[in-house]
Amino acid sequence: MARLVCAITIIAAFAAVEAGAAMKLTVVNPMERVRIDQPVTGGAAAEIYAARGEYESFQVVVTAQNGSLVDVNAAANPLKNDAGAVLEASNVTLYREVFVPVRHSVRHAVCPPGLVPDALVPFENPYTGKKIPEPKWTGEGRVGPRFGAADFDVFDGQNGVIWADVYVPPDAETGVYEGSLKVTADNVAPAEVPVRLTVWNFTLPPGPTHENHFGGFERVAGYLGLDAKSEQFHIIEDRYIEMMANHRINPPIPARLKPEVAEDGSPEFSEEITADWVQFIERYNVTNVQVPRAPFGDVTGANRQKAINFYRGWYAFLEKNGWAKGAYLYMLDEPNDPEAYERVRQLGALVAEAEPRLRRLVVEQPYTQNPSWGTLDDAIDIWCPLFGFIHEESVARVQTNGDEVWSYTALVQTAPPYHPEYEAVKEWKPPFWEFDFPPASYRMATWLNRRYNVTGLLYWSSVYWGSPDRNPWDDPGFRVRYNGEGALFYPGDDAGIEGPVASIRLKNLRDGMEDYEYFALLEKRSDPEAVLSIVKTAAPDWGNITYDSGKILELRRDLGAAIEQSGG
Repeated sequence: MARLVCAITIIAAFAAVEAGAAMKLTVVNPMERVRIDQPVTGGAAAEIYAARGEYESFQVVVTAQNGSLVDVNAAANPLKNDAGAVLEASNVTLYREVFVPVRHSVRHAVCPPGLVPDALVPFENPYTGKKIPEPKWTGEGRVGPRFGAADFDVFDGQNGVIWADVYVPPDAETGVYEGSLKVTADNVAPAEVPVRLTVWNFTLPPGPTHENHFGGFERVAGYLGLDAKSEQFHIIEDRYIEMMANHRINPPIPARLKPEVAEDGSPEFSEEITADWVQFIERYNVTNVQVPRAPFGDVTGANRQKAINFYRGWYAFLEKNGWAKGAYLYMLDEPNDPEAYERVRQLGALVAEAEPRLRRLVVEQPYTQNPSWGTLDDAIDIWCPLFGFIHEESVARVQTNGDEVWSYTALVQTAPPYHPEYEAVKEWKPPFWEFDFPPASYRMATWLNRRYNVTGLLYWSSVYWGSPDRNPWDDPGFRVRYNGEGALFYPGDDAGIEGPVASIRLKNLRDGMEDYEYFALLEKRSDPEAVLSIVKTAAPDWGNITYDSGKILELRRDLGAAIEQSGG
């Protein structure tokens, strides 16, 4: 009976508010996280700045006042400049933010549990062009997918949030563009948010400058119950690959593009596979290629020569096609005992014998956990410490020796007791990639990398959802408390999409990758110290990072203005 009373109350509430309800629109930047029932502060208009070939975002908070809003929708109008140039509405993609339940807080959390906005469901299905409506209920049950965007309702005193992605094409004219975003509801008058876009006089490169690795999509097939070799999965996999590339992250090479292996261990790249590789690299603007590990079991024993032939053949193929510069072998993950250290040395020696130019990546900091284990200096070309394990002097030491340093994050880890300056840094809190921390944590990773001259970023997975029994829409907690860990995408089936659904966290990571392009462009045209000075304002060190979104955007505008002044 209680459920029936509740349903009748809700229906009566919506029927009664048509005459008195009002809709308030507030614009906030992409690093703000707006919860369903919080008071909102922001602006009445969106003002954004972007280079050509860049995405820039803003959020519009729809707050219901004096009653509930029924069937809310949004549409973008074209953006025009004084010279007559037009950015069509098709360059603006709109999403409805879905609130995801966070039940358990992780350690060091600064954001409370509850309903957290994160999943971004597009108003239109990108693969069919049809709108994705919020589910409705009839006497026969639910109509439509579990999560939608169009025709959503907002209860009195609560917020619904619209995310807008604005893409500036590489051939766009520079200058100031103006347009609007229109929001409607069935029971109130429509309202518009003015949008002002400044297009800088420079263009971002099509692929990422900041090297990166974010794992593959093998788990997607298992989660969806599909054969990983089926054409149905390959279509879906390509959609994940495309979304990753559109967020300035290097997608993984799919298994179907891997060559056959000869009896002696050499990879056999046919003309057909080579053509597929060319198409893949060009279509997705790939700048890093992960060479697979030799599939021969004990490669340091009986299969040693096979492994040498395997790595030598892979590098020769990449070099022939001009892709060797960004190639690397992800050799080993987190060696945490003396036996693992010895394995790194053995594998490193094997790869160096096969092809000394093939970079060997190991997820390990450039100082040893235990001096008795020995060093790894001759076995690693790309060191990859956790954010909180970074030690500036150690980074500089291995770079002086010709090595590179990337960084990564996992499981809210701070500096270890064996950090060379542990007493000084043990209380530092680097950016953590969980729901329990500000979205700017994802954006600031590249700023910190630039601060420490770290040239790459690694994350262990972007689709680790567990199993179909642990749906990230309902339970984002990896190992219960690590909310969002290893999962930057959502499976789109719950939104009626045969492909991925992006997250607010992924968007902020993309913005950080784009910021890094600003660093690289200004550094080429100016004194590198000028870049470092701006970066240090926001990120003086790993333990003192600003999460002030307004300050970050102000510094980004300073970078853009400096690039323009240096010649664009």
